[in-house]
Amino acid sequence: MAGSFGSITSALSALRYQQVALDVAGSNISNATTDGYVRRRAVGESVSTAAPAMWSRYEGHGDGVAVGEVRRMVDPLLDTRVRREHSSLSYLQSTQAILARVEEGIGEPGTSGVHAALLDFRNAWQDLALNPGGDAARQQVIGRAETLAQALRIQVANITGEEADQRVHLNNVVSEVNTAAAGVAELNHSILVTEQNGTDAGALRDRRDQLSLRLAELTGAVTTVRADGQFDVSVGGQQLVQGREAGAFVVASGVTPTGDADGSPISFRIDATWGSTVLGTPVGGELGAVTDVLTTVLPAYRVGLDTIAADMAAAVNTQHALGYDASGTAGGTFFSYDPLIGAASLTVAITDPALVAASSVTGGARDGANADALSTAGDAANAYQRLVNGFGTQVAALQRQTANQSALTGALDDAWEQNAGVNLDEETVNMVTAQRAYEAAARLMTTLDEVLDTLINRTGLVGR
Repeated sequence: MAGSFGSITSALSALRYQQVALDVAGSNISNATTDGYVRRRAVGESVSTAAPAMWSRYEGHGDGVAVGEVRRMVDPLLDTRVRREHSSLSYLQSTQAILARVEEGIGEPGTSGVHAALLDFRNAWQDLALNPGGDAARQQVIGRAETLAQALRIQVANITGEEADQRVHLNNVVSEVNTAAAGVAELNHSILVTEQNGTDAGALRDRRDQLSLRLAELTGAVTTVRADGQFDVSVGGQQLVQGREAGAFVVASGVTPTGDADGSPISFRIDATWGSTVLGTPVGGELGAVTDVLTTVLPAYRVGLDTIAADMAAAVNTQHALGYDASGTAGGTFFSYDPLIGAASLTVAITDPALVAASSVTGGARDGANADALSTAGDAANAYQRLVNGFGTQVAALQRQTANQSALTGALDDAWEQNAGVNLDEETVNMVTAQRAYEAAARLMTTLDEVLDTLINRTGLVGR
């Protein structure tokens, strides 16, 4: 629109635009410490009412400014990378935390662990070999054997307890996954409706981004963006969220709803309106870590303990049967062991010190040759040391991987913060710039008012 009144419209549009710019800068400053907030920027568009025509000519020079959009400063590619690396970091951190707890329970090296009990048990046999007729030395063998069996049972109990805790943890993670997935689907619908009505949905998009990141941390979920801006989320190659609909992520087997083991391998299923599918690809993130620990790491360590207990019981029992006790009777079973239960069943089968078969010949109560042979029976100490060293190496490797992944994820977070985070200095400059532009637009309005006052009230007056 050309002319003086058109200039007023231009000044008014400038006032309105700069007011929006001030509001956006103020909102950015207010949310500088809000988790997940993405800074906004008001994008202006030049307004023109000129229309192409053959027999007319537009006399104006622009009709002001309008708010084109309030843009969220996001980078979709960077967001995707951040979600992927956070998923990897969550997997490593969760695994490391679990194994570090188990390592504390192992208590090696230490004076109260299994390895120390193994050495004390061997030394007790050597002491008995030097004094085969002493009741105290015989009682010491039985006491050290019970201490060793108890140490192994305690370790198995620690492993079993950790497995029980992680099964409950797994169910809790699955519940959180379903909550987050339902939230993404609901926000998909809300954002679509809000933006169709011409209302800014930036806050809703911030919340959806946070939920998508959380799903990636929990399951390694992959988020894709539709043409209409809605998020689709897949876990293990299967769709969990499609637009405004979310499926139910459930434990298909391995863990009951009460947190007990059902004897089957752990698997997951997605139940949705578009079908029910068992995941064929392992999940990632925190849930993947818990699954791997329950499926591979802890069972492997427990099998190692069972093997050590079984081999030690067999070796000691075999050698013990070759000797003779204080009365000259052939030695009986020293350790009781049930292979169906494992190391948790290991106990000392005799309680009477006289039944300890220290002698290698019948009637030779003072012959300690069999006790000496029993001190070297089997390879339990070395086997246990290899088991613990292997576990410790695995934990150390996880620590290094976690440190490297933390550095990579931190660098990506810094890049995201530079792009989407609020810089108070920059926002202050933007606010002052908008303020000065608003003052200039107001000054333009005042000038036009004076021009119109002259045209209307002073032009054409005839002096008397």
